[in-house]
Amino acid sequence: MKRFKESELIINPDGSVYHIKLRPEEIADTVLLVGDQGRVKSISKYFDTIEHQSQNREFMAHTGSYKGRRITALSTGIGTDNIDIVVNELDAAVNIDLKTRALKDDRRRLKLIRLGTSGAIQPDIDVDTFVASGYGLGFDGLLHFYKYDPGIVEKDMVKAFVEHTGWDSKLPYPYIVKNSGDLLETVAYGMTRGVTATASGFFGPQGRQLRIPLAYPRLNNDIESFEFENKRIINFEMETSALYALGKILGHETLTICAVIANRPKKKHSTDYKKTVDKLIHTVLERLAG
Repeated sequence: MKRFKESELIINPDGSVYHIKLRPEEIADTVLLVGDQGRVKSISKYFDTIEHQSQNREFMAHTGSYKGRRITALSTGIGTDNIDIVVNELDAAVNIDLKTRALKDDRRRLKLIRLGTSGAIQPDIDVDTFVASGYGLGFDGLLHFYKYDPGIVEKDMVKAFVEHTGWDSKLPYPYIVKNSGDLLETVAYGMTRGVTATASGFFGPQGRQLRIPLAYPRLNNDIESFEFENKRIINFEMETSALYALGKILGHETLTICAVIANRPKKKHSTDYKKTVDKLIHTVLERLAG
């Protein structure tokens, strides 16, 4: 039986996994992922009970229950690099015996739901609305560091996107992965759906220019005009592609729902995005409990 080495799976003296500092019994089967540490408390304030609280670096976790549904709220920080840590360590905590370092025979399948903020790419998607990611389009390249079943990638859509944008070979090759499980139907019904573009940065990779000129000034226009089999790219953010890719490889259900706090084509920003995020949190909790 394979035993995961100490350098590959780092376990803290208290028996928790290294970065997220959680033990398997402290993780609910439903995990709400947020980038901002402050949003963990924005979720757990609705819990009927809180059984666990911890924090290490940017990774804050509260586990409790909402109307009988056990839920963990966990902050990830920003970016696909942090998602790489969080998803791998959540999976390790629940599916590897942290005492023997051996893979468990019975494995848990987590529901990993990201609640985030994003900028709409399409002019018709208003600020302070919710969008659900049917697909994650990764500009980050993270998936290519793993061995995976090629079938998880929407190859035809990727090819069409590369041709449409004239994708430069100097950039990481994009990948597109569909969300997994039935969460899109059970949690995100009635929301605008589409493809979410996951950027590797907030400024240049999302077409924002301050003092450094953009190498691809038309990229956002090309992204906005892309369509494949009635699917269009609806928003920009920085985590979904890695969540969907790693979740699918490891066998977990995944979904991203974002509050739209900016409309990029209209140059419009929400005047009270925190209110919108709070509404999103409460909506998702109610649907999970129902």
